[in-house]
Amino acid sequence: MSKTWFITGASSGLGMEMAAQLLARGDRVVATVRRADALGELQTRHGDRLLVLTLDLLDTSGIRSAVAQAFDRFERIDVAVSNAGYGLFGAAEEVSDDQIERQIATNLTGSIQLIRAVLPHLRRQGGGRIMQVSSEGGQIAYPNFSLYHATKWGIEGFVEAVAKEVAPFGIDFIIAEPGPTATNFGAGLVHGEPMAVYDATPAGAVRRAIADGSFDIKGDAVRTVAAMIAAADAAHPALRLALGSIAYQSISTALAARLAAIEAQRDVAFSADREVIVGVAAARRG
Repeated sequence: MSKTWFITGASSGLGMEMAAQLLARGDRVVATVRRADALGELQTRHGDRLLVLTLDLLDTSGIRSAVAQAFDRFERIDVAVSNAGYGLFGAAEEVSDDQIERQIATNLTGSIQLIRAVLPHLRRQGGGRIMQVSSEGGQIAYPNFSLYHATKWGIEGFVEAVAKEVAPFGIDFIIAEPGPTATNFGAGLVHGEPMAVYDATPAGAVRRAIADGSFDIKGDAVRTVAAMIAAADAAHPALRLALGSIAYQSISTALAARLAAIEAQRDVAFSADREVIVGVAAARRG
């Protein structure tokens, strides 16, 4: 049975690939783009099964309008995919105030507002699924991506809480966490102003790796999207979906290190509890 999908950031990369794969299998897609002509070929090929809407995630009223248009056109949306976003590249003190504000407004606030706009429609239709495209960078961190990570760690926390709020309405979530994947993500990076003082630091090493192409990229966009679609089709998918061997290994290593660190702090953690005097507590209960 065919489904109807709503996908943001479909102008390129994983969003465009997802729209193409879904339309090829016969589904209907509402795709939001920043350039009105970005999906001309898909529109010609698939006609009225594809609705293309122009949207900038900085425009909250535009987000609500686009979501309303999608439900008006197709009546039901089975899966909403919050995919739009970009990376701000630079050490924390290299990026500007304006760059920081735009990164957070797009990746974090924009994603939050999209989810908020979709929820009442999904409740009214009796349920649905939201896929938030995060990154391995929502669980681990690379130097030079601090603001990007702030948005991805932030949206993952938001989604995890909201998933608990709306589960009674038949709404569930998937957080997709791709590792480095061969898309045009690198070309879309916004760069801070490099400071020579960081050249001999881990931030400088990552900067050189991105510049000379030695940064390890193993993910395949077509296979990554196919795995995302398969998860969205599943009856009971996991909340988080690691995609690619780099994501699997880096997230596993990071989680193991964090677990070991907190286990070593058990005595300190328990020492911060209020002291309970057993006899007094029993007397009060009596």
